[in-house]
Amino acid sequence: MQRDGTRTRDERSGARTETRPATAVHRPLRLAGLTGLTLHLALALWLVLRPLPVAWVYDANLTPLASLRSSSAWQVVGELLLLAPLGVLLPLAGGRIRAPWLPSFLRTTGVSALLATGLEFLSSWTPGHVLNVDHILLAVIGVVVAHLALVPGLRRLLRDRRPKPRAPRVKVLAVPPMAAAVPPVAAAVTPTVTVAPTARPRAYAKPTPPAG
Repeated sequence: MQRDGTRTRDERSGARTETRPATAVHRPLRLAGLTGLTLHLALALWLVLRPLPVAWVYDANLTPLASLRSSSAWQVVGELLLLAPLGVLLPLAGGRIRAPWLPSFLRTTGVSALLATGLEFLSSWTPGHVLNVDHILLAVIGVVVAHLALVPGLRRLLRDRRPKPRAPRVKVLAVPPMAAAVPPVAAAVTPTVTVAPTARPRAYAKPTPPAG
């Protein structure tokens, strides 16, 4: 079976069979997802890479969850929401409505982890920012929560709203009442009797007596 084609060839018989792709791409949905993903990444880059006028900064943190004690609730919420829209925008950019949830979840989590790591390393070169592994963890957790909370329901809603193919109409011919009463075998076969013509007797002229 081909991934994107609609025809496959049997190796033994050589006959072509029609197949449907398991996950068809919805192009308007994919275009909307790519547009939203581009805008959100541009906003995230602006928020992360802007310089901060601070007198001093903390040291780099490479221990998971070690900086949460010195962080406020608003800072934690901000880190969770920074890349959370990627949990919806990444599957939306794929444009697949019928994709299995587990591969979609793993792809979204992996891509968001790579993006969060790249943004954190870029921000460490900006004045006022330091490398903090908790920012990566919180960003990925926000993406995972948004994906599990919204994507399965949205895909189910889009599948239900798509028009279903109509079944072909079958025309039924009306049968006359007299023909319906006759059995089909008797109506189809009509016996034919051939009558041989009767031979007519020949007429002979009477002999005339001799004159005498």
